[in-house]
Amino acid sequence: MRVLLSGATGFLGGRVGTLLAEAGHSLRGFVRDPARWTTRPEGAEVATGDVTDPVAYRAAAEGCDVVVHGAALVKLWDRDPFAFDRVNIGGLANAAEAARAADARLLHVSSFFALGPTDGRIFDEDTPRASDAFHTDYERTKTEADRLARGLSEAGLPVVRLYPGVVYGPGNLTSGNHVVGLLLDHARGRLPGILGRGEELQCFAYIDDVAGGVVKAVERARPGSAFILGGDNRSAIDLFDAFHAASGIRPPTRRIPFGIAELGGLFLRWGAEITGKEPIVTDEAVRVYRREWAYSSERAVRELGYSVTPLEEGIDRTVRWLQEVGRL
Repeated sequence: MRVLLSGATGFLGGRVGTLLAEAGHSLRGFVRDPARWTTRPEGAEVATGDVTDPVAYRAAAEGCDVVVHGAALVKLWDRDPFAFDRVNIGGLANAAEAARAADARLLHVSSFFALGPTDGRIFDEDTPRASDAFHTDYERTKTEADRLARGLSEAGLPVVRLYPGVVYGPGNLTSGNHVVGLLLDHARGRLPGILGRGEELQCFAYIDDVAGGVVKAVERARPGSAFILGGDNRSAIDLFDAFHAASGIRPPTRRIPFGIAELGGLFLRWGAEITGKEPIVTDEAVRVYRREWAYSSERAVRELGYSVTPLEEGIDRTVRWLQEVGRL
């Protein structure tokens, strides 16, 4: 198939592009800066433009069978909060129009954030979001974009919705790979400690599982379907224990109360408003870690042949990669 991929320069998008090409698909990347597409497969085409530009998106999608919309603004904070709206909501709207004009299927790579916090439960694709209260602009706009995708599907556009979990593994250390950044901070003595008791569950999803799931969805998913591309629902304690087993680096011993972390994050966010520099953490991000984000990938396993790498195995692979590239 001829596939247009936006977000090809990102952590997840770069791996998706590689696996699409390896599966024999004709790939075209829709990127702002071709030089940043460092994982570009041999023979892949480049369409230059921004997802906020509807004309450029339509031109990029011309002749394609599938549009994989993976581009997103993934940040803790932006001085202009409406940037999240323009990219995460407006970008999807432009992707939908581009797919419609090309008579192509649309795969929207969303986020577990769109499904909401689970807090003691395990959600699937059909579990209603429990609250319309949002912790960050990223969560808010991914949720609104998800609602747009659902509406487009109900209106007859062939849309498939994909919800990656907390993606981690070998690859670029961008905001989309913050788990590995966290582990490296701990290894270098820059992590103050674990937030709270560290027992809240997160859905840790290994990069190759998620990227492979996107490829399987391109090939097999029915229009109107939705799939969680997740992994192990585990805690921060489990994460650092797995890192200890793989690297020999002992887990953090200090626990930072959420209230203290929120206060510190608030001051950092205020400072960012003055300097314009993205803070390392905000009070809003700390509140995300107060919640649980646990999901089931059973539908993807059953219908797409999706695979889940256990956390310990995924972290072991990641540590070996970090050692090979000289980062650890």
